[in-house]
Amino acid sequence: MKTVMIRTQKTQSWHSNPLEVVIKLVNGSVNGLDKQEAQRRLTEYGLNQLPQKPPPSWWQILLRQFRSPLIYVLALATLISIAIGDVKDAGFITGVLAINALIGGYQEWRAEKSSQALQQLLKIRAAVLRDGEVCEIDGEQVVPGDVVWLESGNRIPADMRLIGTHNLEIDESLLTGESLPVLKDSQWCGEVNTPLAERCNMAYAGSIVVRGRGRGLVVATATATMVGQLATAMLKSSGGKPPLLERMELFSRRIAMAVVVAALVVALVGILRHGYSITDMFMFGVALAVSAIPEGLPVALTVALAVATSRMASRGVIVRRLPAVEGLGSCTLIASDKTGTLTCNELTVREICLTNGDRFQITGEGFIPDGQVITLSGSISTTNPTTFSSLARAAVLCNEADLHHRNGNWVWRGDPTDIALLVMAHKLGWNREVTLEQYPQINEIPFEPEHQFAATYHTTGSPGETKYVFVKGAPERVLKMCDLSQYPQQEMALTTIAQNMAEQGYRVLALAEGMMSDRLDSSQAPPAPTQLTCLGFVGMIDPLRAGVRDAIAACHTAGIRVWMVTGDHPTTALAIARDLGLATTPEQVITGSELATQSPEQLQSTIKTVEVFARVAPHQKLQLVNAARDSGNFVAVTGDGVNDAPALRAANIGVAMGKSGTDVAREAAELVVSDDHFGTIVAGIEEGRVAYNNIRKVIYLLVSTGAAEVVLVGLGILTGLPLPLLPVQLLWLNLVTNGIQDVALAFEPSEGEVLHRHPRSPKEPIFNRLMIERTVVAAVVMGLVGFSLFQLLLNNGWQVSSARNALLLLMVLFENIHIGNCRSEEKSVFQLSPLRSPILLAGTALAFLIHVAILYIPLGNTLLYTEPVGVKTWGLLIGLSLTVLIAIEVHKLGWHWQRGVRE
Repeated sequence: MKTVMIRTQKTQSWHSNPLEVVIKLVNGSVNGLDKQEAQRRLTEYGLNQLPQKPPPSWWQILLRQFRSPLIYVLALATLISIAIGDVKDAGFITGVLAINALIGGYQEWRAEKSSQALQQLLKIRAAVLRDGEVCEIDGEQVVPGDVVWLESGNRIPADMRLIGTHNLEIDESLLTGESLPVLKDSQWCGEVNTPLAERCNMAYAGSIVVRGRGRGLVVATATATMVGQLATAMLKSSGGKPPLLERMELFSRRIAMAVVVAALVVALVGILRHGYSITDMFMFGVALAVSAIPEGLPVALTVALAVATSRMASRGVIVRRLPAVEGLGSCTLIASDKTGTLTCNELTVREICLTNGDRFQITGEGFIPDGQVITLSGSISTTNPTTFSSLARAAVLCNEADLHHRNGNWVWRGDPTDIALLVMAHKLGWNREVTLEQYPQINEIPFEPEHQFAATYHTTGSPGETKYVFVKGAPERVLKMCDLSQYPQQEMALTTIAQNMAEQGYRVLALAEGMMSDRLDSSQAPPAPTQLTCLGFVGMIDPLRAGVRDAIAACHTAGIRVWMVTGDHPTTALAIARDLGLATTPEQVITGSELATQSPEQLQSTIKTVEVFARVAPHQKLQLVNAARDSGNFVAVTGDGVNDAPALRAANIGVAMGKSGTDVAREAAELVVSDDHFGTIVAGIEEGRVAYNNIRKVIYLLVSTGAAEVVLVGLGILTGLPLPLLPVQLLWLNLVTNGIQDVALAFEPSEGEVLHRHPRSPKEPIFNRLMIERTVVAAVVMGLVGFSLFQLLLNNGWQVSSARNALLLLMVLFENIHIGNCRSEEKSVFQLSPLRSPILLAGTALAFLIHVAILYIPLGNTLLYTEPVGVKTWGLLIGLSLTVLIAIEVHKLGWHWQRGVRE
């Protein structure tokens, strides 16, 4: 039955049938479903999900571990070893590769699972009509027959026939390829063969509401939707890798190519001029490849990025695109919204000021409508209630929120500004539902940032049908709509009232009403109202979020500027900026109208000194982001609305709000802040810097130890000595002992001072001068000391196998000691307690103990040609291993001295 019904959904011509027919076909109603029926249909139709590309299975992840140049070289070495009868070496190489694949596969599998878990936090939400009330549910819970409310910024969760539209424009480029949004009309009805792009009464799953409001009846979900028919093609696409990982894989491939070419040249010279056998030269090539190719690098970086995303998620930052982890360390400027990010987004109307200058305070906090109207002297107001009636009526009618008392608790839905107005009106004795029955709504102009106002049109419902328009918005915008041209002094007085309220830190809204004589067409967007009567002003407070001052101070310490970009009045914005420690003087504030008059050159000068941008339109936010980037800043931008999407995309790092953010904003961003708190963004920057530092540490460890082995092997060939270490021994060093340590290093915690340093330049390469110097110093010291030991032992009559055994143990000790050097680029190893990083301590101890075990068990003697060593040898090797510690400590001291001289 389920399959048949879904197939029926696909074949219906929803756009060409009258709405009444569509309602019957889906067995629905314009009043939505009750919860019991919705649950029954969910069971019948299933979750509203598109088929997703299944995550890679464990065996696919395991096979991926064998796709690398080094694996191919070792596989060839295994085959040749078998061909020449050296089955033991072939077996060991195969075993080591299998263990490495298991370790790397397990780490990638964990990273994959972590990524899938984080994606569950980014599901879209839908506002549906259930049991006569609008409630928010996961988009997956939407079923055919649901009535869904749409507003700008929503991603449409299912295919739906529109049953009401108000200036509704939808971006359908996902389905049609048309870049321009389509104006929708619920009254339109077309032919059966009307192209999808011209079906004005339909809204399709996956498309985006760009502007306006609407309601739609769900007619198809999941694979029955239009986008569901594209699902198969979409599944064939695969996600890209982080740029850093791609660069490191390219780095590994280039080294592999260089090693192969070098090995071939040296082999030819060795065979033709020095008489080496082909087998000896082949084994030299394998040894050089194992030494030089940083095989563990991609896996270690994958683990480091997975650890970083997990740590960020634990602090409320969800990473949507991995390059953001890499880029956070470069952030020099955060352009932040005010409402909900710097403040709590829990608006409360605290003051009412009428047009005659009378001012009243409203008691109570938050969205619970308990409170009273009192005079500024503190006594309960005895003013005639009709004094507030017009203002309260406008507040409840020009409103899109809901406020209900249910089961002993107050519940609400909608924009915080609208909810605050409903709470105020309720304290004044007004109820939205009752008022709407008296004044049915016939049209509206929804609030959009570029308008700076919202308007609703109503009738009295009586035979005379008197028409009213009610408006709320920014004082300067609403006053222009009012009939004040004959009364310039009154206009000045009202402007002064609004200005005085803003200076107290209030977010100020003006309310107005008017009579309409013209006939209104409910299917068309009405013109902006004029000739209104101003009813008064409301002053709202939105308390600062706890800890936000400290977070901004931490940004300043870290060398990060913070801009506040808001739609508030400049006076209000400055008052809040003072509380935040962002700005102190009016010269640090600029308005959108002032920005509009500036040339690009003037704008570059402005952004150097201004910290607060007030009354800014969305397109100006994009302009500011581009100007900041042009001036050399690495910019993070916060946003929550559909109009913020261009700025989020233009920024180096877009940060969307998880609670209040629209679907469009979240999809345009690299990061999503789950709690909408500015302090969480700062925590993300801290974790981003830690992650980048750990990535550099892992790269430094692997490249420096690999380079040391190249020095060791190269000196052996140049001097005509036997190979200092056999390929199987080098393989053991790189993929087992060091392979355990590099993964553990990715878990290194913060050094504690990452937010006390200035951001790194985004153009700074991974291998900067410091990294190159340290790598060369470490490689030369370990390579020379190791080769000198090998030569000394041979000169003192040691067997080649015994000398190799001692050298192998020395290299393991070098790795154990050198990982301490890698824990910090600046701090001495003696300043970092090993107990701060228990995972690294355990990994280092495990790597050491495994090798000690190999010295004493027969299997190690057979496969790696190891043997126990005496106490004196242990003492000698431990002493020699400390040389790399001394060398790097000296280099750190010299680097600090040079930096002090430069500064």
